[in-house]
Amino acid sequence: MNGMKSPKLRAISFVYWFLLLYMVAALAWWFIALEKQNTLISSIELNELVSSDPAYLSKVRAIETASNRKTTQYIGEGITFLALILLGATYIYRAIRRQLRLSEQQQNFMMAITHELKTPIAVTQLNLETLQKRKLDEEKQQKLITNTLQEANRLNSLCNNILFAAQLDAGRYASSIQPVQLTDLLKTCVAECSARYPTRIFNQQAAGEIQIDGDPFLLQLLLSNLLENAVKYSPRDKSITVALSSATKQVKLEVIDEGQGVQDSEKKKVFDKFYRVGNENTRRAQGTGLGLYLCRKICESHNANIFVTDNDPNGSNFTVLFKSKHGRS
Repeated sequence: MNGMKSPKLRAISFVYWFLLLYMVAALAWWFIALEKQNTLISSIELNELVSSDPAYLSKVRAIETASNRKTTQYIGEGITFLALILLGATYIYRAIRRQLRLSEQQQNFMMAITHELKTPIAVTQLNLETLQKRKLDEEKQQKLITNTLQEANRLNSLCNNILFAAQLDAGRYASSIQPVQLTDLLKTCVAECSARYPTRIFNQQAAGEIQIDGDPFLLQLLLSNLLENAVKYSPRDKSITVALSSATKQVKLEVIDEGQGVQDSEKKKVFDKFYRVGNENTRRAQGTGLGLYLCRKICESHNANIFVTDNDPNGSNFTVLFKSKHGRS
């Protein structure tokens, strides 16, 4: 984590480990001091015994037994305290790392959202100024208007993702579960994405009419975000495949691209909130780190699983498995 390299965080890390080592050293010193005291007391008691006493051996054994019992007591208490210290230290360390990671992700999110807002606003402003100041023919006017509408839709999608993520985290979204024709919804989402990206190639593979129980808005958002993700991370001259199939009590949705793919170490992290692969300052792909997070949350609300695998030879395959009660209709 890049943030861990800052002087302030290095100082915090140094203080944390210093205090932890100090507590462990103090615990060890406490044990050594008590054990020395125990040994000294046992020696004094043994020296006070009279060897001619008929009960001498039994008294020696009693003193040694008491000494060993105290040693065992000290070891048990020391191990208990050490375990509590290590458990507490581990909990605090993980909490701090989690907080630092979240803070860094939020900073990256603010940087990303700034880029995401600036681009469509700048394009829209430029297009409108061009329409206002110049007399263009009908074809060029329509091209500029279409481009402006695409940027407006992009802004709308961005706002929807941010607002919906806030609603999900706050538990304020009330799902409306009903039978949904997933095949028709897929066609609608692909058509909308094709209109936004007319130069991209989309392949649809739907095995008949497939129906599941779900929230139409959430399922549409799921499909749209998966398609947007495929568009962002795949070359413009490569096709994007959307496949829908049904098996016994299971519906599979796949969005397959031919981009660079996702490394094995990133396959689970890409569904975390605000998480984006690479450095925010050098990353070319647009996004806020909310799209795939929302996909995971939507899948969880529909009792579905989402994961990513490699597409042979290149690219990624984002797969959603629904537990369907309807299947084909």
